[in-house]
Amino acid sequence: MVTPPQIPSWLAREYPFAPQTFITPSGARMSYLDEGPRCDEAVLMLHGNPTWSFYYRHAVRTLAARHRCIVPDHIGMGLSEKPQDYTYTLATRIADIDALVVALGLKRVHLIVHDWGGAVGFGFATRHPEQVGRIAVLNTAAFRAERIPARIALCKTQFPGTVLVRGLNGFAWPATWMAMRRTNLTPAEKRGFLFPFGSWAERVAVDAFVKDIPSHAGHVSQATLLGIEEALRRLADHPISLIWGGADFCFDDRIFARWIGIYPDAEKHYLKGAGHYVLEDARDEVLALLGSFLAPVERR
Repeated sequence: MVTPPQIPSWLAREYPFAPQTFITPSGARMSYLDEGPRCDEAVLMLHGNPTWSFYYRHAVRTLAARHRCIVPDHIGMGLSEKPQDYTYTLATRIADIDALVVALGLKRVHLIVHDWGGAVGFGFATRHPEQVGRIAVLNTAAFRAERIPARIALCKTQFPGTVLVRGLNGFAWPATWMAMRRTNLTPAEKRGFLFPFGSWAERVAVDAFVKDIPSHAGHVSQATLLGIEEALRRLADHPISLIWGGADFCFDDRIFARWIGIYPDAEKHYLKGAGHYVLEDARDEVLALLGSFLAPVERR
């Protein structure tokens, strides 16, 4: 029997959930939230880097009264196991989510995706378009980038990138203030975001996530991301909502414009002045938009 991760009392005040456990096809322990009514239709929320299911805590609190909410921590992130020798690639992460959906017996999945969770989520969705319903897109991409910000490009390097990310926490810690523009995270919120990433070993996937951003033709995840990019229009008839923080230094207006070009009929919500952690920085607006967007699911 696999023991679920323990939540310290201080964290439980911000994250009042009981994580569940799933063993991925590669044998790693994945922590995930499963909140709300028991049914075979769920809202699947996928985080990116350097966040974890903590990022969606308010969305779960808001939506779980009416929707089953499934929120995994990708392997190496959050409360999931952090193996030092895992294959931390986009293809593996998609396979992990695919296996979780099968294991939970979900027949219908609605997606909320953020940051690198967009590539993972659209990787799943483009493979199973008939199984996917509504898709909410929060400051993310699922296509090759035309540019990578210099600070992220630096973190992608073996040196000094790995030393910065794993040794000095120079990715997760700066994100607690760089990803916010309208407001500031409270000390408790910062502590919650950083809780799973307290040591060199615990930051293995934060480093791997950055390095998994394809930057050249021979990159291990380039073909996977290209395949997702080429298949995005398979989802053009799905209800899609673009909820965008307009002050994101990484997923900027050019990325937003590309999404509009791919899905011109999508709902478009541009939140001026909100940063990359848009669900934190414009919390009330985003929660209201998500609730409204997912409301038709209740009438199915």
